[in-house]
Amino acid sequence: MIECIDLKKTYKHGHEVKHVLKGINFSIKKGEKVALLGRNGAGKTTLIKLIGGVEMPTSGKVVRKMSVSWPLGFGGGFQGSLTGYDNARFIARIYGHEYGELRSFVEDFSELGRQLRMPVKTYSSGMRARLAFALSLAIEFDCYLIDEVILVGDQNFQRKCYHELFEKRSDRALLLASHSLPQVESYCSDAIIINDGRAERYSDLREAEDIYSRL
Repeated sequence: MIECIDLKKTYKHGHEVKHVLKGINFSIKKGEKVALLGRNGAGKTTLIKLIGGVEMPTSGKVVRKMSVSWPLGFGGGFQGSLTGYDNARFIARIYGHEYGELRSFVEDFSELGRQLRMPVKTYSSGMRARLAFALSLAIEFDCYLIDEVILVGDQNFQRKCYHELFEKRSDRALLLASHSLPQVESYCSDAIIINDGRAERYSDLREAEDIYSRL
């Protein structure tokens, strides 16, 4: 289970303080597929970063009783001066994974070819997303955090993403931030709507979509 307990996040802009999250409470159990809905700037990406441990909350806490991927779609976790291969080697070392096996998977799945020998700072956002997705899928997690990344790439790449994540790992938990209601209906059973820094969970997707469409 992953549990968010009274999560709050504020950012300072000069003399102003922006309260992005004002006390978020919910949990995700093993195997649950949950959509994260909200307008641009509502705090979806911020929440995913907090759950993934990329950022720390201003107050409150995230309790992780299952392994969680880093946020797919978030390229900031890479060391830009290192190559794709070097980043893969670093990830393999952190998670105690055999590098040769991880490298082979990343080469095949990402389809980045020679670009893997180039510094990640030279990558486009789409290339970074491909690398992030490949590295996350090369290591098994109990819960995957996705920030719109399955829209990246051509149809062939999207099919591979679907197969690896939604078919081969259908027993894993998922938190998917998306603006696409058809995508939500295809992949998720529940939805969490973030609005004005608060979160409300819905087990009825139609109800959640109706509320989201009015925001």
